Amino acid sequence: MNWKLLTVFFALLIIASLAGCEKKDEYPPEPAIAFHSFSKIDNGTGIDDQGILSISFTDGDGDIGLKTEDTLPPYNYASPYYYNIYIDYFEKKNGVFEKIDLPISNNSRIPYIDADLPEKGIKGIIEVELYINNILSNYDTIMFSAYIYDRALNQSNVIETPEIIIDKTP
Repeated sequence: MNWKLLTVFFALLIIASLAGCEKKDEYPPEPAIAFHSFSKIDNGTGIDDQGILSISFTDGDGDIGLKTEDTLPPYNYASPYYYNIYIDYFEKKNGVFEKIDLPISNNSRIPYIDADLPEKGIKGIIEVELYINNILSNYDTIMFSAYIYDRALNQSNVIETPEIIIDKTP
């Protein structure tokens, strides 16, 4: 499990979206996501190891995230809804991206967002810290795809990152 890999920065964006007197944006009840950015984390070695994937989201009924204690069905460990953000890793081999199952999963759980917000529709940025260097491979061009589930088990669209070049040697 990658509990430590997920960092979420919602507060400022949610507060900003709730502030003001203008008419609030309305979103469908299913979450929608879009690629926002990707940045490598400099570990000082010259070899890329980790990065941060930023995904923007909207959700019309505001039911994003799970509590730590949400482990009963349908959120139990054996369920496909245990994780609510799924991230697949791809390597470019001979000009074609191929999905690779890494020894460590990048799937994770987005923390619970308070459902008692004055306006249920929410938007924000999800930031996930990922392992980006498959040490079992010599391929240096990767990408990720991702999608999320809300608490009503609605699946978002699937997004893809642009190509990411990994520095494998200093």
